[in-house]
Amino acid sequence: MIAHLQRASNTVGLLSYLYGPGERGDHVSPRLIAGEGHGAPIELLAEPDSLPYLAHALDAPVERLGTRAPAQPTWVCSVRSDPRQPDLTDPQWAAVARRLVDATGIAPYGDPDACRWIAVRNRPRQVHVVATIAREDRSLYNGYRDAFRLQSECHLLAAELGHLPIAPQSTPRTQEPRMPSPSITITAEPSGSVSAKGASDDLSAMLLKHAGFQQIDDWYGRRHRLPTTTPTDDRAAIATHAAEMLRAARYGVDLDPTLDTTTAFTSAKPLGPYAAGAELLRLTEQIRSAETGADLKQTLDHLLDPEHGALERIREALEAASEQITDLDDEAFQLADRFGFAEDFVHSAMSELVDSEDELLGVGRAQQPSDQAQRRSRWLPQFRGAALAASPAAAKAQVSSSPDSRSTQPSAAGLPPRAPGPRP
Repeated sequence: MIAHLQRASNTVGLLSYLYGPGERGDHVSPRLIAGEGHGAPIELLAEPDSLPYLAHALDAPVERLGTRAPAQPTWVCSVRSDPRQPDLTDPQWAAVARRLVDATGIAPYGDPDACRWIAVRNRPRQVHVVATIAREDRSLYNGYRDAFRLQSECHLLAAELGHLPIAPQSTPRTQEPRMPSPSITITAEPSGSVSAKGASDDLSAMLLKHAGFQQIDDWYGRRHRLPTTTPTDDRAAIATHAAEMLRAARYGVDLDPTLDTTTAFTSAKPLGPYAAGAELLRLTEQIRSAETGADLKQTLDHLLDPEHGALERIREALEAASEQITDLDDEAFQLADRFGFAEDFVHSAMSELVDSEDELLGVGRAQQPSDQAQRRSRWLPQFRGAALAASPAAAKAQVSSSPDSRSTQPSAAGLPPRAPGPRP
């Protein structure tokens, strides 16, 4: 479950869009499922021919402010759930909307002066929460850290429904069995050839042959050598490629420094001061050179490990940046929220890839069933649309397009309201 925030200046125009056919004609049976009008009959006004009156009921506290009214008084939160799961019912979506307005502070439980709000459904697996940020006591709602609160509540709702895997601690990485690491030495000989000696098993022999080494079997045992006619520039490239494949297969490799082309690459600093970017570029090249699912899993572990992987480090960096922005300037909350929203998307990406190790091992072993491939092709645009959604600070005014739909699986019973408590 994921939430997308926007602000708008025209409430009646927004409602006309939500209750209309939509830009692609994909709005189906628009209807009010929840709301609080503080005496205004929003249930009676939530009809296509009464939308100006419904907008006026929501905007009434804003109009009381006169010149103090903000230019964009309408707060819009679109909540999508996972398309892989069955849709929630209207009562369940209503409970989700009620939880979100409480979690943000738009309408805390039991607050008689809270903002007026409604929840509208017009598509499967989606609900739109519309509120005006003027409270009944003539104060303005402060949307500081809304993105954090919304995403935290969405994660909590998904956990309560049992749809968030908690597997990162279920199989500690330190308990994984490790293969022994036979040692192989690749050296440049005075004759001009390059030899590889050490492990003599079939796997290392196959990898060395694949790189371009010739196998020699005599009274000295099995060893591998490059022909003396191999061009000088090719020797280092072949030796380095062989070393990379062997290391990916968990062999210990002692490579002659004169044959190591990665040393020259590192010293050249192709990305200048961006050492982290250079390391991720190197990891990307290793991913592209993987020849089996096992090789791919071995390399992706550096990216996906829940404790030490690159994604976890990126998530922590975005979280730290958001907190540091707030510490340095408590007025820069919109910028802090943008970094926090990005951190939530990285966390969602990590959750999506939990427990992918077994599937990676099966890559290439059998053809994927066509029906499963078709399902994945249907999900892909929706996941990509969610990943590219604008941040709440960047999406200003003009709610002119409906967000992609995503949702979370319903439980057998309706969602219980969360007990009131302090907001994060």
